[in-house]
Amino acid sequence: MKRALIVALSGLVATAVTGCKKEAPVGAPPEVYVADVVQKDVPVYLELVGQTRGFQDVEIRARVEGYLDRVAFTEGTFVSKGTLLYQIDPLPLQAALANAKANLATAEARLQKTNTDVNRLTPLAKQQAVSQQELDNALSARDAARAQVDANKAAVDKATLDLGYTRITSPIAGFVGTTQVKAGNLVGRGESTLLTTVSQVDPILFRAGVSEAEYLRIAKRVLEDGGLKATRQKAEVELLLADGTVHVHKGTLDTIERAVDPTTGTLAIQFTFPNPERLVRPGQYGRVRGVTETKAGALLVPQRAVTELQNLYSLAVVGAGNKVEFRNVKVGPRVDGLWLIEEGLKPGEKVVVEGLQKVRDGMVVSPKPATAAPAGKGASEPATEAK
Repeated sequence: MKRALIVALSGLVATAVTGCKKEAPVGAPPEVYVADVVQKDVPVYLELVGQTRGFQDVEIRARVEGYLDRVAFTEGTFVSKGTLLYQIDPLPLQAALANAKANLATAEARLQKTNTDVNRLTPLAKQQAVSQQELDNALSARDAARAQVDANKAAVDKATLDLGYTRITSPIAGFVGTTQVKAGNLVGRGESTLLTTVSQVDPILFRAGVSEAEYLRIAKRVLEDGGLKATRQKAEVELLLADGTVHVHKGTLDTIERAVDPTTGTLAIQFTFPNPERLVRPGQYGRVRGVTETKAGALLVPQRAVTELQNLYSLAVVGAGNKVEFRNVKVGPRVDGLWLIEEGLKPGEKVVVEGLQKVRDGMVVSPKPATAAPAGKGASEPATEAK
């Protein structure tokens, strides 16, 4: 009995020792989804925030003194060139014109008399029938009468002009603002009273500020492209409105301000956009976007592959033997759901898109092709540098 128990215990010990010598099964490599690095030419966009303004913003002012008879327009509507906006009481100026014409007629009659006197005295002076002094006096009177006629003609012209200013019409086609004065008010006394403003909106202008660094980059590109005139002819920009839609008409570079604003450190740039539908009004905020350069052979990866930590960007590359290598990279703009990688990546490599949380540097993985993300509309996001 005792011998049998010893044999059984020995068997159990041998079995346990044999079991300890067996190797534990090794786990399968974690499965991750990878994507190929895309290499292609990528347009880089510059996006600026700014505000629209009318192509012409004309202040309508009273040019003569008088009481306002009526306001002849509906505020905020579109008016054509020559549309009557205001009517100033014309009666006082009509009287002034009539008085000027009467003075002119008197001066002309006086001139006619002096001409007659000169014509009569000239032959008599030659015959010494009258003195030379009398002829000289007649000539002086004629010259004075002629000058008086010219002065009265100028007075008539001015009175006619002032009377014309009582009808205030729009000098351009555009949207008219609210009126600053109402019928019955005295306008034009001592100053040209501001009445309203008319804005031409086709085309519409868009003004934005660009940083000094961006300006220098753009200016160098403009010089390479043959100067500002050549750039205006071929460069097209888009206007993104406040509701996120894109203005249907593309614009062009119009003007670059002469100096940097010392208070903001930015340089004003102005663009021109056709606006035949008159959808865009002055004062609207928006963004203008245009291609500043094209990066040849740029490397792109899905945005999902890039992780950010304290302004440091990194991604996981699957290399030889399916080993994972984590790298810090320098990123550029985002393009169609992809992120442009400026440094830290090579063509032909594969990056981990899904499963990053399961891997660490040097780990062997089982890579699977990732499903391609839907492409965007073909426009890159603003070319703002990652910090």
